[in-house]
Amino acid sequence: MVDYGYLAVGGAAVALVYAIYLVFAVRKQDPGNPKMVEIATAVRQGADAFLNREYKVIAPIAAAIAILIFFFIDLPLGTHGATAIGFLVGAVLSALAGYVGMAMTVRTSSRTAQAARKGLGSALTLAYKGGGVMGMAVVGFGLLGVSLFYLAFEKTIVSTPAIIAGLGFGASLIAMFMRVSGGIYTKAADVGADLVGKTEANIPEDDPRNPAVIADNVGDNVGDCAGMGADVYESFVVTSIAALILAALITSGALSSSSFGSLTTLITSNQLLVYPLLLGASGIIGSVLGGFYIRKSIKKNPMGSLNIALIISGIIAVIIDAVISDFLFKGSLLGWYLFSSAVVGIIVVVVIERVADYFTSYNYKPVKFIAEASQTGPATNFLAGFSTGLQSTAPSAVVLVLAILVSYFLGYYAAPSTLAASSKVLIGVYSTAIATMAELSLTGVIMSIDSFGPITDNANGIVEMAGLEESVREVTDELDAVGNTTKATTKAFAVMSAALAAVAIFFAFQDEANNIISKNNLFSKYGLAAGGSLTFALGDPRVIIGLFIGSLLPFFFSSFLIQAVGRAAIKMVNEVRRQFREIPGIMEGTAKPDYAKCVDISTTAAIRELAKPALLAVVTPLVVGFVLGPLALGGLLIGSVVSGVFLAFMMTNGGAAWDNAKKYIELGNYGGKKSEPHKAAVMGDTVGDPFKDTAGPAINSLIKVLNTISIVFISAIVLFALFV
Repeated sequence: MVDYGYLAVGGAAVALVYAIYLVFAVRKQDPGNPKMVEIATAVRQGADAFLNREYKVIAPIAAAIAILIFFFIDLPLGTHGATAIGFLVGAVLSALAGYVGMAMTVRTSSRTAQAARKGLGSALTLAYKGGGVMGMAVVGFGLLGVSLFYLAFEKTIVSTPAIIAGLGFGASLIAMFMRVSGGIYTKAADVGADLVGKTEANIPEDDPRNPAVIADNVGDNVGDCAGMGADVYESFVVTSIAALILAALITSGALSSSSFGSLTTLITSNQLLVYPLLLGASGIIGSVLGGFYIRKSIKKNPMGSLNIALIISGIIAVIIDAVISDFLFKGSLLGWYLFSSAVVGIIVVVVIERVADYFTSYNYKPVKFIAEASQTGPATNFLAGFSTGLQSTAPSAVVLVLAILVSYFLGYYAAPSTLAASSKVLIGVYSTAIATMAELSLTGVIMSIDSFGPITDNANGIVEMAGLEESVREVTDELDAVGNTTKATTKAFAVMSAALAAVAIFFAFQDEANNIISKNNLFSKYGLAAGGSLTFALGDPRVIIGLFIGSLLPFFFSSFLIQAVGRAAIKMVNEVRRQFREIPGIMEGTAKPDYAKCVDISTTAAIRELAKPALLAVVTPLVVGFVLGPLALGGLLIGSVVSGVFLAFMMTNGGAAWDNAKKYIELGNYGGKKSEPHKAAVMGDTVGDPFKDTAGPAINSLIKVLNTISIVFISAIVLFALFV
């Protein structure tokens, strides 16, 4: 039989070739006058310097972990280094996805500022194309890595599914490093620039007299581009891996066990394995075609234009998914039920985007409520913003619960009636993984929309620093506000995918633990009858302990990140104040601030503050697993997802709402710029910044790291019982 995994490689190639086309299309555009080019070059050099320095720190850590995986996982399992190879591939492509996308966004900002002179449509089109490089690079590298690994190790994956988790662990670990460090960098600069520049010196945002302004613009790229790109890349990879592990469990059972006998008439050796990969390829085609909707002729409602592009991409992906399902499963009921789960995933993308838009856009009541509350000071602004973030978790939870419920039962009832209940459960969980994979198949268009945000933010800064005419600033201001909302919707997209993928990953973790126990006859070691299996029951104190530890982790993890931003921001504030005080002529515009000093403060802080949260994420599951056992570790995984998902929604949505409340006032509402409500809104935005751009998004990576490292090391954890 033809291995359709090669079609997935072809889909990845389409994404990467289209990304290259967009690079040339963007670079042909006018970068603006010499002053604009000078500013953009300074931002690009700062971003490159930060990432190069970060990679020098990360590379030896990744190499050391790969060696540990080889000796403690691959050698005992006899997998010939497959897990370690997967880890390195995942890590390298994660770093590459972030770097490639960021390299383009820093080159698009000045061109977008120049295009804004022609009007809203021209700037919107160009910013979306620049973001498209990031979007296509992320999904292209993600699908390429998983597909090639599948083709290289297909037989090993079926016999030992956990080996592919190494690929996800590599992607997750590097994504967490980049998400955390990038978030600390950008918010240290942003907070310092806002507190001194706006509230003390009373100068506009992105004013060239502000010493932190270049660091702030660099931060937009290393945090919201490189960091977010690596984040969504690992979401795509980990979800693909979860689906592949479950498919391997079903396939191996169907081909070797009589309990799956009736399923063999519906599937062959690799149908379930390639199905999620082909869904990824269909999403790429949809994203490319949907992006063509963004045209220069669109003069009004840029957010509406981006939403329509997303919907068109989803519709095209659904049509292709239907063809794939019918062809692969030959019109069987199982194929159509799995296709229905894929449709659920596409719907989730659109709905969660609308939920995030409602709570973060100044076109709706929640953000206007925060702006109104700013009239009575920073305290009421904070209360309004915090409560808005809390409220946003409820509709997000409804979407999550319905998606799991519908997708699971579509798979459960699609399974042949003769199958055992446990086998139907496995197919139901696989169906949920398919829904998640369909959601992430639209990564190309989602990341294009997301990267639109930092591009327009930087373009807005270049317009201000280069002293362009006010009409241009009005265009970039509008696009910048839209960009704040698009960044929030992408974060909601990533968090939702983490929650949905966690269902599949936990089931794979549980099954792998029981497989190791069975293969090594460790039933008595774990208090089980012969042939029994571990049950993660709430009546077991080990599971309860794990739940408490796991529920604590997102809060404790976030505390490190917010404190890191606070410490770095203090240094930034003091440095900006010093320069205003000691360098004569800054405020008059006759002297140039020392931008490099502020860039160095953010860079040093981001690298130094990375250690604690990274160690917490990597060491905690290993300690819990080896000391308290797999039951406690399973509880930890469940607890981290339940608390982490809603904490992440609260912080990302609340932070974006604070930001756009400030922008709503800057449009002239409640006194406009430099009014007392504006100062209160700036304070609220300053609190929300580390919420939405540092701690909140990093929780997504935390959840993925905890899950993937647990699957990678579960064999060693279970076998540890032989030595104690």
